[in-house]
Amino acid sequence: MSVDTPHDTDHRPATEAALTDLSAGEEAWSRTSLSARADLLDRVRALTGTHAAAWVDAASSIKQLDPDSVLTGEEWISGPYAFATGLGAAAQTLRALAAGRSPIARATFGTAGGRTTVRVLPSSSYDSLLLSGFTADVWFQPGVDRARAEADAGLAQLDPARTGGIGVVIGAGNITSIAPLDVIYELLAHNRVVALKLNPLTDPLLPVLERVLEPLISLGAIRILTGGADVGEHLVQHDAVAHVHMTGSAATHDAIVWGTGAQAQQRRASGEPRLTKPITSELGGVSPTIVVPGRWSAADLRFQAEHVATQRLHNGGYNCVAAQAVIISSDWEQKDEFLDALRDAFRSAPARVGYYPGSDARVAAARDAYPRSERLGTAAERLLVTGLSADDTETLLRTEYFAPVLGVLELPGSEDEFLTAATDVANNRFVGTLGINVIAHPRSIARLGDDFETMIADLRYGTVAVNAWTAVGFLTAAATWGAFPGHTIDDIQSGTGVVHNAFLLADVERTVVRGPFRPAPRAILHGEWSLSPKPPWFVTNRTAATTGRLLAEFAAHPRPTRLPAIFAFALRG
Repeated sequence: MSVDTPHDTDHRPATEAALTDLSAGEEAWSRTSLSARADLLDRVRALTGTHAAAWVDAASSIKQLDPDSVLTGEEWISGPYAFATGLGAAAQTLRALAAGRSPIARATFGTAGGRTTVRVLPSSSYDSLLLSGFTADVWFQPGVDRARAEADAGLAQLDPARTGGIGVVIGAGNITSIAPLDVIYELLAHNRVVALKLNPLTDPLLPVLERVLEPLISLGAIRILTGGADVGEHLVQHDAVAHVHMTGSAATHDAIVWGTGAQAQQRRASGEPRLTKPITSELGGVSPTIVVPGRWSAADLRFQAEHVATQRLHNGGYNCVAAQAVIISSDWEQKDEFLDALRDAFRSAPARVGYYPGSDARVAAARDAYPRSERLGTAAERLLVTGLSADDTETLLRTEYFAPVLGVLELPGSEDEFLTAATDVANNRFVGTLGINVIAHPRSIARLGDDFETMIADLRYGTVAVNAWTAVGFLTAAATWGAFPGHTIDDIQSGTGVVHNAFLLADVERTVVRGPFRPAPRAILHGEWSLSPKPPWFVTNRTAATTGRLLAEFAAHPRPTRLPAIFAFALRG
């Protein structure tokens, strides 16, 4: 059941009815066994496959994409594919718990940076085939050993009859799987029934989400509401609501917690927030990409330039973890070659409409701040800003533009010296801690040895991706997704808490993703065991739409017979 609350009507009766329904639904949810919950998630996953095309059509309409555009592949992968894989992994967790087994009892454990780690990608033979060469490990916080990690995995589902009241999820407006994934996490990790308030930009998805989430809506565990900020305000302040989770900007978070204007300043000064209930959040920030100097081939330069262009231009640049600054060595002999390849990749990426509200104004603000920025591509809104400094006043390092703006920061030094300087700058000069990318030739990684691994441990980010984009962590259902621990409502940066985390791990610190430096077949020719071609999320992938559709269909209904077609199209990318 959804509740449509238009801006020009009184939303209160509808929201009150939704909260009343959820109060009754909480009792029904508390009586639902773990096995029955897993069955519900399986039904939702099947419905995701049934309605995936309608989901992508709605998303493409929101983003003003031509239905025949290769860019619709982004919507298949970041929409129904991401949601279906999350549901499948979460159902697996519930069935393990129902059998009296920890969800990670059969996982591979390790250590890194003095922490216990657990491998979450690959977690199946299908992962090994479809994401060959990619791995992801969740790092627990210092002091957590394997025994404790296994015992605590399951979070609120360790006591499923004990529910946590009503949670409100304030949905994101950019990636269409975020809101439903956050709802599932609230429902499982915290055992709360959920009122989902859609971002008005995604209201066209309402009919699809109603159909996809119908099993949980019928049970009374979910209600979906639309409308303006007044609806969200009424929900988050309601006495019946126990917890709030939001995805958006730090400014929106602070408006919810502290209010706006002079009163907000007074509340901050007195330490008396207007929101008195707990809130978790995923808020983005300014994400860096560190490029470690080395000796690269011309093909390596082109591929990694396309990689960085994807990190910035995917979804038009409207991603919370889009790379906004590239950190390179001023002493790198191939610096100019790489920057030229990056310019070419920016120019050749498919043109698209700047659909996200306020994009033009944010690009104009970047242009005003950096009048010498380069306009690249057929659309004037793509900016490349060179000549950045590493001081505390550098605007681009402190402002999330949420638009196709990319900066280049040069630091002196060879491999070792550069790594030290880049780590310091990434940790102390950038706003936000959601994700960071590191690109390094395998020979450089081997030469640096322990120094490279020390850098990974020292980077204070919720997801660290080596030769991969941090968005792979977003797409990995059992990986954790969120800011590095330690932010508070007084200095929220990239938020607090994690989502996704389909194995329901407790006391986590970060996810570390690793990928192949080169695509297949070049990877194999250079001794890297990876069968992955150019990833389908690359903005330069020519078969992304078809490959994305096939991946989403497979995620909803995994069958070995679907694999050959996926490989056939992926290899043409």
